[in-house]
Formats: sequence, structure tokens, C-alpha cells
Amino acid sequence: MTGKTVKVICEVFKSPRKDEMYIYVDKKEGLKRVPKELLEIFGTPKTVMTMLIREEKDLARVKSEDVLRDIREKGFYLQMPPKKDEYLLDLYKAPTEGKY
Repeated sequence: MTGKTVKVICEVFKSPRKDEMYIYVDKKEGLKRVPKELLEIFGTPKTVMTMLIREEKDLARVKSEDVLRDIREKGFYLQMPPKKDEYLLDLYKAPTEGKY
């Protein structure tokens, strides 16, 4: 049985306003299907890379099938910044027990 591999050449844009927020789009379409309201929040997109995304090979923080599905259905995939772990912030707090 031969299956057709889904792959798309994507352009990835970085937000100048929010660290680690990215928009993935089909390189052929560009940003034309991204809502204006989202672009206002996102800021002026800055191209960071162009890459081939294949369904069978996941990316570092997201599943490629999710990216490809959203690009097909909505025209873009929005990658949000990762959640910050609260305990990491606790490592840098000053001690309050008075044990100096």
C-alpha cells in the first residue's frame, strides 16, 4: 500500500512583541490568510526560516500533523510560547526566613 506523504514548504515568522511566538504559513500563500487582528497583536512578522514540514517528522515543540492541518484549514499555525514553570522562578527568589 502506497500512501502519499503530506509535506509543505513553510515560512516561519517570529513575533517582535512576544518571545518564542511564531506563525507558520505555506510559503506559496504567505500571510494573506492570517487575520489582521492576530497580526496587530503579533506585531510586524520577521521571517526566521523557511523549511519543509513533513507529516511523519515532528518538530521540536509541536507535532507536524497539527501544523499541517492548521495551515490547510486556517492558512496558518500559531505556536505559542512555552509555559514557564513556577518552580524555576522560585529558585531566584530571595530567602525570607532571615537565615543569612
